[in-house]
Amino acid sequence: MRKLVHFVKQEKGFTLIEMMIVIMIISVLLLIAVPSLTKNNEVVEGKSCEATVKVAQTQVAAYKADKKTYPASMDVLVSDGYLDMDEATCPGGETLTITNGKVTSVAKPTT
Repeated sequence: MRKLVHFVKQEKGFTLIEMMIVIMIISVLLLIAVPSLTKNNEVVEGKSCEATVKVAQTQVAAYKADKKTYPASMDVLVSDGYLDMDEATCPGGETLTITNGKVTSVAKPTT
C-alpha cells in the first residue's frame, strides 16, 4: 500500500493585523516628526536672515572704506556691485534697510 503524502503549501506573508500595527507605528512617528520639522524650518530662516544681515553689514563697511560715506540704500550697494540682488533680502522675504550705516531686517507686511 502506498502512502499518499499531502503537501500543504504554507504561504508566508503579513496578516491584516500585522499590517495595521505597522501603519499605526508609522503614523505615530510622522505625528512626532512633522511638527519638529516645521519648527526647524523657522529656526533655519531666522539664522539665514542673521547671516545675510552680517554679509550686508560687511559690504556697508567696504563701501564706507571706498567712498568715505555710507550708502543711502541697499539699492546703491547692489548697483555699485557690492551686493547681489539675492543678498538684498533675507531668504524668508524680509527686506534689508540701511540707517546710519547699520543694516537691519524689516519683516514683510502680512496681507
